[in-house]
Amino acid sequence: MRKTLQILGNSLRLTFQELRVNKLRTGLSLIGVAFGIFCIIGVLATVNSLQYNIQNEVSSLGSNTIYIDKWEYSGGPDKPFWKFRARPVMKYEEMDLIKKRSELLDQICFLMRSSGTLSYKDDVISNATVFAITESQMGVQPISFTYGRYISSAEFNSGSAVGLMGYDNAEKLYGTAERAIGKYFEIQGKRITIVGVIKKEGKNFIGMDNDNCVMLPYKFAKQIIAEQYSNPVLIAKGKNNVSTEQFSNELQGVMRQIRRLSPTQEDNFSLNSVEAFSKAISGLFGTVDIVGGLIGIVSLIVGMFGIANIMFVTVKERTSMIGLKKAIGARRSSILFEFLMEAALLCLMGGAIGLLLVYILTLVFTKVLNFPVFVSIPLLIGTVVICLVVGVLAGIFPASRAAKMNAVEAIRST
Repeated sequence: MRKTLQILGNSLRLTFQELRVNKLRTGLSLIGVAFGIFCIIGVLATVNSLQYNIQNEVSSLGSNTIYIDKWEYSGGPDKPFWKFRARPVMKYEEMDLIKKRSELLDQICFLMRSSGTLSYKDDVISNATVFAITESQMGVQPISFTYGRYISSAEFNSGSAVGLMGYDNAEKLYGTAERAIGKYFEIQGKRITIVGVIKKEGKNFIGMDNDNCVMLPYKFAKQIIAEQYSNPVLIAKGKNNVSTEQFSNELQGVMRQIRRLSPTQEDNFSLNSVEAFSKAISGLFGTVDIVGGLIGIVSLIVGMFGIANIMFVTVKERTSMIGLKKAIGARRSSILFEFLMEAALLCLMGGAIGLLLVYILTLVFTKVLNFPVFVSIPLLIGTVVICLVVGVLAGIFPASRAAKMNAVEAIRST
């Protein structure tokens, strides 16, 4: 063990000495490895961070959740736009009918979306998003509050003029979000009291922006929102032990019964699964990962040949030293290990430079994309493994050549 550590120490000393002497050659060779690591880890870090962010936002739409809508969110390539548009909108009454007929349903809510002008004294917010919600909205898609509370059952049932306000809207109208609680705002001549301020979250990738919205009880909101123009949607959540496929099949049958569709008639509604959407996103990012990986692999191959070239030159320059080592009893394995370690060290140095560039990239992208871009622990471990593998592959032939040298011939080469 002691002898192995001594050989390792000597090899490291010689390696760093060689790097100091041949700075330009070493630097040029490291560029290929650094660029390769930058491409692979940079792309994977950015894509994984984006995927993580989007999947979190998808999860916020509800687990085992299906959106029942007249529109098909995937685009519906088999149906023209006019067919979707001609479908009847979702009805509030259908929510109660689904509750009665579905055995796999956990909770269901009815949601309408519109826009309006909010005013408080002399302050006005135009084109604010207005949601009409039902009591079960909280159970299907939990809402977090910075201040205040959720609308009560009594307020939902009576259609009270109360509402929830997004954080940014509260700041715009009242100076600070905290001051909004208990205050009122007006929309279309109706005065509404604020009972809760929604936690600041930012706009997500599907366009939902709760920071700039108000949420009103459906029975009150229908006085100011025209249902046929608000694209109402039913959001159904299945029970925990039920698969999305089972739940979707049951909902399809229930909706066909409710709308009294004959066996020959096609569905006049769409079932949009959050799980299917999540899988589609994962598939898309998987393709991007592959493309980024291929670019990085090509760069690493170029860098590997550069490292191999350095090692061949290094072996040639140290031929006499190799001969002396073998003459005093150095084993082939020791010589092989020395040069393989040197090649691996070069690759690790290139990888470190690549990671430094990736770190700079994450700082830039975090500000530009407005969500955290990070390098995960598995990616860091993967970087070290990649560098070691590339180093061994680059150094195996030069190291084998050095290990097989004849001691006498090597000494005479001087």
